[in-house]
Amino acid sequence: MTDLHPTIAKVTDRIVARSKVRRRQYLDLIERGRDAGTNRDQLSCGNLAHGFAASGEDKPTIRTGRSMNMGIVTAYNDMLSAHQPYGRYPEQIKIAAREVGATAQVAGGVPAMCDGVTQGQAGMDLSLFSRDTIALGTAIALSHAMFEGTLLLGICDKIVPGLLMGALRFGHLPTILIPAGPMPSGLANKEKVRIRQLYAEGKVGKDELLESESASYHGAGTCTFYGTANSNQMMMEMMGLHMPAASFVNPGTKLRHELTRAAVHRLAAIGWEGDDYRPLGHCVDEKAIVNAMIGLMATGGSTNHALHLPAIARAAGISVDWTDFAEISEAVPLLARVYPNGSGDVNNFHAAGGISFVIRELLDAGLLHRDILTVARQDLTAYGQEPVLEDEALMWRDVPVSRDESILRPVSSPFQPDGGMKLLQGNIGRCVMKVSAVDEERWTIQAPAAIFHDQDDVLRAFKAGELERDVIVVVRFQGPRANGMPELHKLTPALGVLQDRGFKVALLTDGRMSGASGKVPAAIHMSPEALGGGPLGKLRDGDLVRVCARSGVVEAMVDAAEWDARDMPQAPPPPYDTGRELFALFRHHSDVAEQGASPILAAMETEL
Repeated sequence: MTDLHPTIAKVTDRIVARSKVRRRQYLDLIERGRDAGTNRDQLSCGNLAHGFAASGEDKPTIRTGRSMNMGIVTAYNDMLSAHQPYGRYPEQIKIAAREVGATAQVAGGVPAMCDGVTQGQAGMDLSLFSRDTIALGTAIALSHAMFEGTLLLGICDKIVPGLLMGALRFGHLPTILIPAGPMPSGLANKEKVRIRQLYAEGKVGKDELLESESASYHGAGTCTFYGTANSNQMMMEMMGLHMPAASFVNPGTKLRHELTRAAVHRLAAIGWEGDDYRPLGHCVDEKAIVNAMIGLMATGGSTNHALHLPAIARAAGISVDWTDFAEISEAVPLLARVYPNGSGDVNNFHAAGGISFVIRELLDAGLLHRDILTVARQDLTAYGQEPVLEDEALMWRDVPVSRDESILRPVSSPFQPDGGMKLLQGNIGRCVMKVSAVDEERWTIQAPAAIFHDQDDVLRAFKAGELERDVIVVVRFQGPRANGMPELHKLTPALGVLQDRGFKVALLTDGRMSGASGKVPAAIHMSPEALGGGPLGKLRDGDLVRVCARSGVVEAMVDAAEWDARDMPQAPPPPYDTGRELFALFRHHSDVAEQGASPILAAMETEL
């Protein structure tokens, strides 16, 4: 067995040492949860009768208290294509639970907003904090103490992190996440990008654009590009919280159904009454979090997880920072090119060998922690196999080679030697840049700054021809405390047009970009944010700015004395639209981006 890579070992040891006190407090907390009140043994007769009053044929089994009752927390709605398949899952889960003498109840539902619908709209300002709302909703669902295990039904951007953050507070419960799979492939991604840029240039109209988008997003299932939603699924595999390789099997198939059934059966086997107890809070440990980071780098995953993974970790008493991400990125090669980092989508990735191949390759190279507590087996080895049906029976088999090396490569011949997520720091602050889809000649951009406080103003300047030059577009007051840290993905086509015209272009912001960010260099999540005195606020139009992913520098090339003497600009007033004002409490108490940009975790830590 190959020894663990020294950088992976070093970063893991540093995280363990940094987290020692909080992690111990967390483990004590969940141990008390099991023993002192968050289980059915502690309920009075009146409490219990309320809990099974409407449970139909499962009532006698729940009443005895002698078998596992599974709590389903679902993010179902039928507006969000990825979550539409979940509508019938509760009944399927209940049938599967009965097959092994267990029961299941829907403990609660949580909101699931679609960033694809809200992208560039006022509703996007609610997006990041929907994660914390989901965490709170998950905790409310599980607070009923009716359950000995949890099934989490969620896929997309903020939903999986939010479900985990809430469920980790009940980390004494064994927990499995159940995906629903991606929609079949639609319009080729290259064609979709071409139409978007033509629209940005005014060369095609809205009817042509809508036709293109409808051909891309056309049915039930997760969007097929490798953005935050599909990066979520990859991370759950790397952490051992799915059934192995369950992520990218299409909805409505026999294999998809059998994987869901297997998850229910497996949850029944890992409860605390048996000899294979696997509580969520022990599965999500420092090694599992490091594995998730490694998976992000090896597959070119979403930059949004530079926010979400620190928040998930923190909910389990673990502290990670962007230095950890950067050092792991330097050690882990890029094994996958999936759109927007390549031409193929997640269906092509899965067909080529998918996450099973990636995990097997990383394990064999000593680039993953094998010895983590997974929900499926004792360690991560099982996740290096792919599921198949043989004579109607669910089996797992090896993936010896990539079936398409334009999408998926072995460690011995990667697409690039590092993972492509860079930490940049300098007199403006700390931020991250994803370069796996950026040509190396554009890793360094030095150009005058153009300052904006709203992405719509950027688009107006673009349409007016004011950005036809080498430029670093600075969009500030976009952090979590300013307006909820929206994604600025709608800037991508316009910035792409400028770059294609031969200009040196970069984006610099304290907002987010997207899991769909691509060929334009984007230095994002600037921390500290401009609101409250972050030095990003000191930039002025025309300042020469250097953004260099190669050397890890983001710097205003301004005389130090002048820089220190500059006043901060007046922040724009808080937005007031589409319910954003309801989240003022979240904005005012949010942490910085590097710590996860969460308003609820810091408050939680004060009570541990």
